[in-house]
Parts: sequence; structure tokens; C-alpha cells
Amino acid sequence: MSTTPEIHLSDPDVVRDPFTAYGRVREASPLARIVIPGRAPLWALTRHADARAMLGDPRFVINEHSFVAPQGVPEHCLKYLRTMSEMNGPEHARLRRLVSPAFTARRAADFRARIEPIVDGLLDELPSHVEDGSVDLLRHFAWLVPIDVICELVGIPAEDRPTWREHGANIAAGYGQGFADSIPEVLAGAKAAVASRREVPDGDLLAELIRVRDTDGDRLSETELVTLVWHLVLAGQTPSNLIPNAVRALFAHPEQLARLRADESLMPRAVEELIRWCGPALLSIPRYATEDVELFGEVVREGEAVTAVVAATNRDPRAHDDPDELDVTRSSGAGHLGFGHGPHFCLGASLAKVQTEVALSALLRRFPALAPAEPVEDRAPDPGTWRLTSLRVTL
Repeated sequence: MSTTPEIHLSDPDVVRDPFTAYGRVREASPLARIVIPGRAPLWALTRHADARAMLGDPRFVINEHSFVAPQGVPEHCLKYLRTMSEMNGPEHARLRRLVSPAFTARRAADFRARIEPIVDGLLDELPSHVEDGSVDLLRHFAWLVPIDVICELVGIPAEDRPTWREHGANIAAGYGQGFADSIPEVLAGAKAAVASRREVPDGDLLAELIRVRDTDGDRLSETELVTLVWHLVLAGQTPSNLIPNAVRALFAHPEQLARLRADESLMPRAVEELIRWCGPALLSIPRYATEDVELFGEVVREGEAVTAVVAATNRDPRAHDDPDELDVTRSSGAGHLGFGHGPHFCLGASLAKVQTEVALSALLRRFPALAPAEPVEDRAPDPGTWRLTSLRVTL
């Protein structure tokens, strides 16, 4: 009889405090089974080194079963929804090779100058949204930063950006009719942006990708360009959850907040630590075994799903000293798995980190008296993603 522990995603303790629940399992076993109501169970790796190894192991692949397909999407949109996240092997490597130069850490740093005025503009507007002495930082700031940045990087006209904000909010929610309704609108805008940038190159990310298509021997197709814009919108929502998670964590650790206020140069290191300590990803995207694989005395059969319990690995004492402590001066050490690892390491990780650095730096600088309002938070009951649904603050 198997002694592998089980994690029930419907367990109130898991929903309320996944870091403690997943951490308890990690210390009991490197391997667990995740039980999901109405779905097949998943194998789960709970420790940093083992999870990292699995994420880089070609025997475990992401495929169409790794994602929940949106319902009610028009037929003509479907060909644009298969992103490189669902690809493996040479197909994935080809696309990654073509687009990676536009997403390096250096390119993200170059985009900082275009991100800063976007953030400053949102902060200019923030006081106008105060009601009864407080403002929802998610609705009026964090949810808007990523989609406004994406609009800037792909050349969405200013007059269309308010509508894209609505689409960004729907897509950040991750499900529902609003999500499905936004897909054809985003794709139509992506097609128009590709056409516009071909006629008038403007030095943005999309123009750079079009040049790759136009000048490289192996070029991005029209469908691939449009799909990439969709992928940016879909996968580019990390800061919308990371920013409020970070603010909430800093409120709960005033000594760390004071350190950041006193020394803004700590921000890059602080963002890495905040991703480790309270990043949105609690579980990795499931991988599927392409053959039978033995893990810790259990056989993962071909076609069975495996996930990394990111919330557990990022607080693994085998990889991090004092892992349950938030320390904005912490060196990177073993790193974290907040953006994955291996062939499917998040393409936009550098861009997400720069956005978060700019947003937090500007927010703390602009509002030195920033404080939580009551109620402090509204946490989504989501065992796979650590996210708030609102965060009211006083300015």
C-alpha cells in the first residue's frame, strides 16, 4: 500500500494557508499526490532540487492537457491560442530561438524607461479613486500596470487602451465568460498592431519581432506573431498579482518595508525575495510523463501528470536558510522556481521583474504614508495561485 501523502486541494487548511500546508507535506515526503475534485490526481514534487530536476527533464512535457481550455471561443480564434507553452522539442526550440532576444534581461532593462511613465501616470490618478479614505490598489494600480505595459510594447493606440484594460482584467481573472469574450477582441487588436507596426516600425517589442520575421532566414509567421501578442497578454499578468502580494507582505513586515524605504537600491534583490516568499505561483503548470518514470519508489506511468509544488520548494530549508523569513537583503542563493525552470522557464520573467521593481519603487516613493486599510485583504480561495481580489490602502 502506498505511503505517499495526499494533498487535497479542497481542504480548507490548504486554501487558507497553502505555504504551511504544502510545507508540512514537504517535510514528510519529497513526493505527494494532489487530489483535485472532479479531475485525475497529480504527482507532486515538494522539494527544490527534485522539482527543479523534473522541470528540466525531457521525459516530462507540457501539452494541451496542461491547460484548461476556455469555453465559448469562436472557431476562427482557435489557431491563435496554441502558444509556445504547449510546444516541446524542435517546435518549441525554434520559436524560443526567434523571440528570446527580445526578452533578455538587458532588453527588459531598456524598457524600464517606457515603463516608468506608465507607472507614474497610474499613480497620478490613484488619489482620484479614493473612497471613504481608502483606495483599492488592485483595481486602480496593480491590475493596470501589466496590460498598460503590454499595450506600450506592442503599439496599441492610446484610444484603444481603456478597452484593453477591461480585457486585461478579464484575462487576469483566468476564467469566466469575460475571459472568453475578451479573446477575439485581443486577437483583433493584435492583428491590427502587427499590420500597423509593419507599416510604421516604432522601436517597440513588436516591431523588433517583425524585423526578425522579415530579415531572418527562419521567420515568424503572421499567425505566430498574433499568437505571441496573445501569449504576452495571457502570461504577462504576473505583476498584477505579485505587486499586491508584495505590498501586503511588506505591510506585515514593517522592518523590511523600512529597509526598502531607506535604501531603494535593494529593490531588485527584494523583488526576487518577494517572488520566493509570496509569489503568485503555488503549483507549476503540470507536466506529463512521456514514459514510465520511477520517482522515490513510485512509478509515474506514461501519460500521468506531475507538478512542482512551488510554494513548498521556495521555502525548502534544503535550499534556503531561514526559508520562512522574509528578508529583502537576501542573496539569491539557490534561486526560486517562481518563474519555473528548464525549457519552459518564463520568457517574460525579466520584464515582469522590472515592472514590479518600478511599480513598488514608485509607489513607496510617492506615498511615504502608505498603509493598509480595513479590511486588510480579500484573498482568492485558489490553492494554485496566491492572489488577492482586493487590497484597500490609505495614501
